[in-house]
Amino acid sequence: MGCCGSSLRAGTHPAKKPPGALPPRRPPATLNHHQATGSSAARAGTAGRQVPPMKEFSLAELRAATGGFAAENIVSESGEKAPNFVYKGRLEATRRAIAVKKFTKVAWPDAKQFAEEAKGAGKLRHCRMANLIGYCCDGDERLLVAEFMPNDTLAKHLFHWENQTIEWAMRLRVAYYIAEALEYCSTEGRPLYHDLNAYRVLFDENGDPRLSCFGLMKNSRDGKSYSTNLAYTPPEYLRNGRVTSESVIYSFGTILLDLLSGKRIPPSRALEMIKGNNIQVLMDSHLEGNYSTEEATTLVDLASQCLQYEPRDRPNTKKLVSVLGPLQIKSEVPSYVMLGIPKHEEEEEPPTPAPQPQHPLSAMGEACSRMDLTAIHQILVNTHYRDDEGTNELSFQEWTQQMRDMLEARKRGDFAFRDKDFKAAIDCYTQFVDVGTMVSPTVYARRSLCHLMCDQPDAALRDAMQAQCVYPDWPTAFYMQAVALSKLNMQSDAVDMLNEASQLEEKRQKNSKP
Repeated sequence: MGCCGSSLRAGTHPAKKPPGALPPRRPPATLNHHQATGSSAARAGTAGRQVPPMKEFSLAELRAATGGFAAENIVSESGEKAPNFVYKGRLEATRRAIAVKKFTKVAWPDAKQFAEEAKGAGKLRHCRMANLIGYCCDGDERLLVAEFMPNDTLAKHLFHWENQTIEWAMRLRVAYYIAEALEYCSTEGRPLYHDLNAYRVLFDENGDPRLSCFGLMKNSRDGKSYSTNLAYTPPEYLRNGRVTSESVIYSFGTILLDLLSGKRIPPSRALEMIKGNNIQVLMDSHLEGNYSTEEATTLVDLASQCLQYEPRDRPNTKKLVSVLGPLQIKSEVPSYVMLGIPKHEEEEEPPTPAPQPQHPLSAMGEACSRMDLTAIHQILVNTHYRDDEGTNELSFQEWTQQMRDMLEARKRGDFAFRDKDFKAAIDCYTQFVDVGTMVSPTVYARRSLCHLMCDQPDAALRDAMQAQCVYPDWPTAFYMQAVALSKLNMQSDAVDMLNEASQLEEKRQKNSKP
């Protein structure tokens, strides 16, 4: 029953759970890191659309999604630029559009190594990236599955445009968004990006630029394949055949050149123009002078820094973001408007009605069902520690100064909780929990609510699960799990928790009758 499994239902209550120990059933393992922290809206995907967790697909699923890897579903713009074909597909089960990258059979002979690399790249989730959502290892087949971006690549819009070229403000936005993506990857410990070029920059349904996740993985196990023309390859790669974080900055510099000039100019030629102060010659004539000379000069200077021959002389990703951020103009104008394209409407399945509890709910259950945190708070205040009776039996010897200090911390936490100072309550209750001499399901339940009040649903769920571990038959522990799960958009699990809590309450009432 519940997140704790049945092993704790019998026997005595534990004196203390190890820090971070969580029960096996329904853990929040499906959450990615940035959904679990306060920045999920900015990092985990586009607004209104959740990025699914990473999974292993079967070859049959991907074959069906891509029409048998039909030639008409190939979306790579050039075999020379992307030697491993990318197909557009649509998953039958969810109707989600996907991009499937199919590697050559000899590129990744070791299935386990390919899977490990894919899982590592799949941990990243950011709104500036076309995120990786799965992979497939089946026989000799090696495939990656990513979110599909319906509005083509930067190369298409810059070099092969049909209706209009990209306006200046949008070019600045592209540079900034891709710099943000690279900074995120670097912060998350994956600073290496292979073969960064204009074909790796994609545009989503809103016309916003995204960095393809496919560049997070090498094109082959040995990584010694750089698919762009050698004229655009970082000089250190030509020397030692290895990609470094500084190599990524060099490649970003080539993208800045693309944005400035509207055409592919070898970095050596561009640097000659820059040294000769021929910036006007470098600029894209299709802009027809509609750009700020000051902004263009800043972009040219940044490109020059990125293209330095010595890797140590190039800026880092944080510097890229800090330089490009202040250049953003027309921030209120949607990207699809600046690109001159219609807003793409993704085909979606009709919403599934939210499941409802099967049992009558108590006042606590009703409050949790409504997500009424204020009502939950008042109920917990009124209940005080009545449900903690019997969870701790302390000997006289245990009444030490440490015990008195611990109870004092709990008392301060109770005052803060009553006064709705939830951050202070978290600190005090944490002091109480960390000592570990005494366990209290009520403290866990109260701290769980405090976390919910502070918009920390992942921490709230953990505390509610710990409350259940201490007191396996306690309805409140299940109710608090239900609220946390609802906050995490895990509605089906939340309803399960409400049902289990109401069943426990019914059982309690029956047992209490004479």
